[in-house]
Amino acid sequence: MTITESCQPWPAPTWVPDAIFYEIFPERFYNGDPGNDPPGTLPWGGRPTRENFFGGDLRGIADKLPYLEELGVNALYLTPIFPARTNHRYDVCDYMKVDPALGSLGLARELVQDAHARGMRVLFDAVFNHCGDGFWAFEDLQKRGAASPYRDWFIVDSLPVVQNPPSYMTCGGAPYLPKLNTRNPETRAYLLRAATFWLEQAGIDGWRLDVPWKVPIDFWREFRSAVKRANPEAYVVGEVWRDGHMWLNGDTFDGLMNYRLRDLILDYCVRDAMDAEDVDFELDLLRENLGPAAPYALNLLGSHDTPRILTLCEENVDRAVIALTFLMTYVGAPMVYYGDEVGMQGENDPLCRGTMEWDESKWNRRLAKTHHALISLRREHPALRRGNFETLRVFNAVYAFARRYGEDTVIVVFNPRQAISDVAVPLGRLARLATEWEDALRGNRYPVRDGKLWIERLDGCSALVLTARKDFGSHS
Repeated sequence: MTITESCQPWPAPTWVPDAIFYEIFPERFYNGDPGNDPPGTLPWGGRPTRENFFGGDLRGIADKLPYLEELGVNALYLTPIFPARTNHRYDVCDYMKVDPALGSLGLARELVQDAHARGMRVLFDAVFNHCGDGFWAFEDLQKRGAASPYRDWFIVDSLPVVQNPPSYMTCGGAPYLPKLNTRNPETRAYLLRAATFWLEQAGIDGWRLDVPWKVPIDFWREFRSAVKRANPEAYVVGEVWRDGHMWLNGDTFDGLMNYRLRDLILDYCVRDAMDAEDVDFELDLLRENLGPAAPYALNLLGSHDTPRILTLCEENVDRAVIALTFLMTYVGAPMVYYGDEVGMQGENDPLCRGTMEWDESKWNRRLAKTHHALISLRREHPALRRGNFETLRVFNAVYAFARRYGEDTVIVVFNPRQAISDVAVPLGRLARLATEWEDALRGNRYPVRDGKLWIERLDGCSALVLTARKDFGSHS
């Protein structure tokens, strides 16, 4: 039996453990202003490619805030909104402006203010390892060569600049993504001004940091200091796919995008690559690695960089539901990728970046209902947001754990394989809380006998989220 105190002191924003994030790819969420559509914009709902545009914009996000409020999310993460030449906008051309195809600084400020009025935080995406080949400083270098004052803003092997093959360092070998020289004091000062500009001028609540491992860690420490001076409650979260402990010493990031957790959930709930004993062991290692930053991790099943969860589940909704249940009941702040809540599908980029499906007749009703129910449960129960983590049982495929915070306790039981009968979950000290527990998702009730929770039948590929039946009696 393992117990993790998941809310030890950690110098991070106090609001993050209570957050339920929603990631938006602005160009594909909703077209609220056709008047700013870029040339060649296609009708909504077409097949996404890496080149095409459908006209999503900031006005569209603002128009859909009531939808997001009703869903229950309370934090938004927007992928880049700065001027760029691509639909994904990770090729930034100016870090101090909003892409005209998305809106304006005034509209960005209005969007954040409206979100705040609805109790929602807003994160922007910091792309500080590289820019686009349309970035004004890189264009000057291309034009003036050695005479450009921006020569040292980039890592250039030879001049004049040549793009095929690139004579300068890039991100991932893409010629349209020149790498910024963040060791250069002038480049660094510009990027730090951009970081604080959006906190001060638009009122955002933090930054998600793109490919941070490609940037010197001392830059991120300076970045953190600048951000925290502007807003001590701003959230700084890094995109990290593997081991992230080097950024979690209290002086760099508040949290990490928890792709390692995603892999574990998929291996256990979707791929049948782990049994309960395996996943419990790996989760212990992951929590140890994250340390007191675990409750501040940004947990996810999918993003703009992965296939969609229902696609990975091969359209098996039961699999998607059990994975979602794990995400919403585990330690850390969960994030929903836009459209996953209604069953959108798509393989990796560009197909995972399709236009949001607003035709409700095409929604997967079970997934939509489950998202609403689990988000509501997480918001209702502090145990799911801030509680400790206690493993109750591992037995072949069956995995049971408890989250407890003060007087609030939630027990979660998973079975991603075939149905099983007569499952007994040892409760230890929790046996005193009640003599019966109720599944918050379906209403079924389960008795406590001899210090164990008894489940007569645990359906295949299912999960239970159990709360104590206070009115049924307890031993306390």
